[in-house]
This record gives sequence, C-alpha cells and structure tokens, in this order.
Amino acid sequence: MSLASLMDRVQNHFKVEEAHAKTNQKFELLAAQVHENAPEQLYQPVLFFNASTRLSGVSLNAGFSILSAHSLRLQGVPVVHLVCERGMSSCVLGTSRTEPPKAMPCRGCIHQSDALYAQSSQERFTFKADAALDEHLAGMDVSRLQQVVWEGLPLGELVLPSARWILRRHNLIENLTTVRILREYIRSAWSMAGHFKSLLKRLNPRAVVVFNGQQYPEALLRYLARKAAIPCFSHEVGLRPMTAFFTEGEATAYPLKIPADFELDEAQNARLDAYLEQRFKGNFKMAGVQFWPQMSELPPEFVEKAAGFKQVVPVFTNVIFDTSQPHANVIFEDMFRWLDAVIATAKEQPDTLFVVRAHPDEARKGKASEESVAAWAARKQIEQLPNIQFYPPEEHVSSYDLIRMAKLVLIYNSTIGLEAAIMGAPVLAAGKSRYSNANCVWLPGSPRAWQAELNNMLAAPQIDVPEAFAHNARRFLYYQLWRSSLSFEKFLEPDGIWDGYVTLKDFAWQALLPENSSTLRTISQGILERGSFLLDEDSHEF
Repeated sequence: MSLASLMDRVQNHFKVEEAHAKTNQKFELLAAQVHENAPEQLYQPVLFFNASTRLSGVSLNAGFSILSAHSLRLQGVPVVHLVCERGMSSCVLGTSRTEPPKAMPCRGCIHQSDALYAQSSQERFTFKADAALDEHLAGMDVSRLQQVVWEGLPLGELVLPSARWILRRHNLIENLTTVRILREYIRSAWSMAGHFKSLLKRLNPRAVVVFNGQQYPEALLRYLARKAAIPCFSHEVGLRPMTAFFTEGEATAYPLKIPADFELDEAQNARLDAYLEQRFKGNFKMAGVQFWPQMSELPPEFVEKAAGFKQVVPVFTNVIFDTSQPHANVIFEDMFRWLDAVIATAKEQPDTLFVVRAHPDEARKGKASEESVAAWAARKQIEQLPNIQFYPPEEHVSSYDLIRMAKLVLIYNSTIGLEAAIMGAPVLAAGKSRYSNANCVWLPGSPRAWQAELNNMLAAPQIDVPEAFAHNARRFLYYQLWRSSLSFEKFLEPDGIWDGYVTLKDFAWQALLPENSSTLRTISQGILERGSFLLDEDSHEF
C-alpha cells in the first residue's frame, strides 16, 4: 500500500469516527430528555430488539426503532431494549467469510449500544456454549445443519435465511466456511433461546418489536414470543426515503390490505404520476441506496435486433439472497429454477426475443451476489441462443423502455412488475410478491400452470389485459407509498458517511409525542392496540 493510500485510509477512519461521535452525542442528548420527561410507567413493557440492523453507526432501522421506543416512553409505556453484549459467537453483520475467520467486531457495537440506549431499561445477554449441542453438531454437513432441531426448536430452519443472506446465495455450498457459519449461528441461537425464554416469562411484555424478522436473532425472538402468545411486530424500510414499514405480519413480505372502496382522487393521481415520472428515470433510492447512477436508452443495435423478432419478452430477475425471497418461493423452488424454465421456453420460441435483465443491486459494492444471474447466464451459455439478450447488472439500460416495447413481461417478484402493470403491460409472475393479492398481475398456482399460461400468451395474437389490473396496481402502489410508508423525515437525515445510515435532525423532544407526529401516533396505536400501522390519511410529513 502506498503512503498516499495509507494516509487516505487514516483520514477516512477519523472522518467516520468524528461523524459517529457527533451522531451518538445527539442520541445521548435525546435519551436524556426523554428520561427526564417520561411520565411514571405503570404498564407491562414493550420489548425492542434489533441486533441485526447495525454494528457501529445508526442504520435506518435502528433509528426507526429507538425513536418509536422513545415515543412510547413519553406516553408512560415502559420500554425494555434487548441488547447483545458479546451474546453470539457469530452475529449476522459481524460474520467473517474468511478462513480463519476474523474476530467479531463486538467492541464498536457495544459502544454504539451504550449511546443509543443511554438512560433506557436494558436486558443484555452474553454467549454461553452448550457442550451437548456442540457434540451433536460435530461432523454435520451443510444439509444436516439446515435441518437441526434441538429440544423442539427448529434452529437450522431459523438460521438458514441469515446464512443465505451473509453468503449472498440461496443454494449453499458444501465447504468449511458454510459449515462454520451455520454451526455458529445455531450455537448462538441456542444460547440466546435460554435467555429469551426466561426474559419473556419474567417480563411478560405486552408486545415485542423486532427488526426485519428474517435474521436469526430476531427470528428466534419472534418465534418464541408467538409461542408464548405475545404480539410481535417487525419493521423494515419503506418505499420512500426515510420511511418505515411496520406490521404484525412478515415485514419482508410487506403484507398490505387495501380497503375495497379506496379510490384515488385527482390530487392523489397527480401525486402518484409525479413519483412514477422520477421512478421511470431511475431517480430513486431504496434503504438509502441509489441503484441507478444513470438510466440509459436502449442501444440502437438492440432496437435493430428486436425488430427482427415477432415479439419481445423482458425477464426481470431478483437478488437471490434478498430477504423477500423466502416468501416468493411458492411456485418454483427458487428463482433459478424459474429462469431455467424461461430458457427452455426460449429454445422452443425462436421468433420471440427474450431479454433477461439482471437486477442492478446484484453487483452492489460490498454486497455483490455470490450466486448471480450473470453467473447463471454464463453457465447456461445463453449468449449462444440468438433469441436471448442478456443485460448484466452493470448495464443501466432502461427497464421501462423494455416494458414499452414488450408483448409480455415476465417477473419473479420484482417491484417492476407492479410498475409494468401500471403502464398497461401484461405481467406474468412466477413468485409471490407483496402485490400478488392486489389482482394486477397473473400468478399461476404451479409450475405446470405457469408454463401453460406462458405458452398461451406467447401464441396469442395479442394479450387482453383486464382494465382492473392497471387500476388496482395504482391503488396498491399509492397505498404503499403514502399510507403504509411511515415517514421519519422530521427526525432523521443521512449521516453523510454510509448509505442507509442516519443521524438526528434538530427537534424538540415534544415532537415525538403522538399528537405531534402522525407517524409515531400510527406506530403507537399499532403496537399498543394491535392496529394496522396504516395512516388514516395521506402522509404529508415527508
């Protein structure tokens, strides 16, 4: 490493440390104000847990959690934060994929917890090995580890989504690293289980609130809370910047039920159109990440190639390890099984140009997929098929231009299927999505039914799309954007250091009272009264 590079790294380190210190000072000051002004707390507590959303720094979900907890305290509701203090032999964000593995980053994480939960009630847990479990796990391969059940707890099943997420793949490889990660997650989950069971029995909380619900620490607590008949809620980032989605269901599935009589008025239609105009330009962020640095028009050579075919069918893929995927796999075993079926069909349809579009997030720096569509395409040698065009994640051609020229759009469970439906395109889905129940795309019930539907659509002179599809898609997207996405824009802003990480804005502690924030009023009602977590009217806090 050159001296200049070393100096840059040192300067960047101090820049990050300074920014985090300022953020922590703000959170500590707010915690002191909440502690001083919170009324006497006489109820059963609400238990908050989000060990998998950050290490050092404050992620969006960590911000959503602590502000929601502060708001409850200011209403006289006791809050207990469940905090990891070297409580796992391997946590999700601290997992090392090197051999030998690097040490866990516990010191910085604990320091961050000290700042976030200052002057708050806490229950901290540490890791304790179980010799009997360790002996049981010894010698197990990847397949057996995924199926481990110990004293009635499906530990292998609970940790599997986290292993897939950190390894950036759905189909796990049989190697030393995968075995180690699965084994340590199982050991850690079992250690936490003893503490969590005791804690739930002792506190008897009125509710539990967890981040995401897919990563194994939070998934375990939710599993145990539900077994004890304790309401459990999870949260994730919403569609708009600085917004959260809370639910008693599965946050990563984004369940959303729209009233049958909900219709958009003129102002709401205009608002949605303005949002879509920016979206169609690629001008949007998700969880603080800008997926499209630019969106390019279709190359002239592609347009010329497409003109030589009878019809064009775009195929939009997902990131295989995304936490939405366990909910999506209801027809095919996974997305790649679906893509195999698409390619088999392409070989039988030489007059149809299939355009396979890899998701731009598949190649995100620091989170690139290890089981990618690009690798699948290379393995299947699809470039040798004259009627397949593949666009890798690094090529930012306009997906919306592809939709405009398409006879049919194929998706797994991507958001772009909803947008394609709004654009009036026929959309055939192969995986369950948050909008599957909105009656805006076709979703057959089995691989055979999907194949039959695809064959019929390709053979038809034209595909008649029910008028209700675009109408329902607009209703769904609007409701998701401005009724279920709860804005924290009054309280949080980007920290300027890491994508998706935040710091506090300047505001008085009274702003956290439910009468002063429709977002925190909605969250409080959802937690305390098992409400819908939906705003009564359009959000104007953003």
